[in-house]
Amino acid sequence: MKKMGLLSKVYMILIFSFMYVPIAVMAVFSFNESKSRSNFTGFTFDWYINLFRNDMILSALGLSLVIALVASVIATVLGTMASIGIHSMNRASRSVIMNISYLPVINPEIITGVSMMLLFVVFKNWMGGKVFGMPTLLIAHITFCVPYVIFNVSPKLRQMDVRMWEAALDLGCTPVQAFFKVVLPEIMPAVFSGFLICLTYSIDDFIISYFTSGTLQTLPIAIYSMTRKKVSPEINALSTIMFVVILSIILFVNAQDSRKQKKNSARR
Repeated sequence: MKKMGLLSKVYMILIFSFMYVPIAVMAVFSFNESKSRSNFTGFTFDWYINLFRNDMILSALGLSLVIALVASVIATVLGTMASIGIHSMNRASRSVIMNISYLPVINPEIITGVSMMLLFVVFKNWMGGKVFGMPTLLIAHITFCVPYVIFNVSPKLRQMDVRMWEAALDLGCTPVQAFFKVVLPEIMPAVFSGFLICLTYSIDDFIISYFTSGTLQTLPIAIYSMTRKKVSPEINALSTIMFVVILSIILFVNAQDSRKQKKNSARR
């Protein structure tokens, strides 16, 4: 048993090292004085200062954040509404719809990107005008984000006690009031989790954005254009900032959840 416990610890250390050592190396080299990717020559904040002077990177980051925020909000609303609709179906219909919802997730992104590009070209031929731009990029991001919200919210709906909804209706609430006062608070952790997943995937997406953005440059596309020459250490600085921000959000959300659980357990 002791050997198994030791092997488990070694296994966990190796797994976490595999995931986080590259990020740690990137963070360290974001403070490297030179552009070398193999030797640390000295400590400096110059790349962080230069980052906020680089208009190309900042504009690409701004576009990525705007697209990610708008797409995540819309996808979260649509996905939550879809989850409620799917939950109200009978078991056979629910199973069919959930299996269909899995397709965009397991489908290779290049297929989604090419198919979305062809769809927008067809619409352009029918309606005329500009093919690609902000609207097509936004529609593409909403499309691949919605299933992630459905898969987060649906299990939470199945766990909810339906008698709470019925009790709210019996006490005089309209269906809309019952939803906002009873259902939404119950599923809010899953809704927020789906929103964060959409935000992360949207900021990170390259392939689908590449096929549907036209002349616009999101952050992944801007970084890809740099790889033809050499990736600037400013990208290391930006990636480090993004990692710290996302980690802070996750820690804050987990801390809030643990506080709520402690309060609920104390009440019981």
